[in-house]
Amino acid sequence: MNKAELITRIAKKSNTTQAVASAALEHTLEAITEGLVEGETVTLVGFGIFTPKRTAQRMGRNPKNGEPAVITARNTVSFKLSKGLKDALNP
Repeated sequence: MNKAELITRIAKKSNTTQAVASAALEHTLEAITEGLVEGETVTLVGFGIFTPKRTAQRMGRNPKNGEPAVITARNTVSFKLSKGLKDALNP
């Protein structure tokens, strides 16, 4: 499912227009992103937990030539499924 299909489903389930559903989804994603950028954990009960993480700098290998390469430190996000979502995926 892509973003357009998700907006269509939201509009049908909430009995509203796609424009309203699109705005709601955009605002939701912006709020989640802002929380993660600020270092907050975002918990959506019944869905899962988004947690910001920092990966350390490490050594790796260039896959083209096998030479050692430095992989820079970066921020990333981990996601942990809620029990409800796990149960829905694995009946």
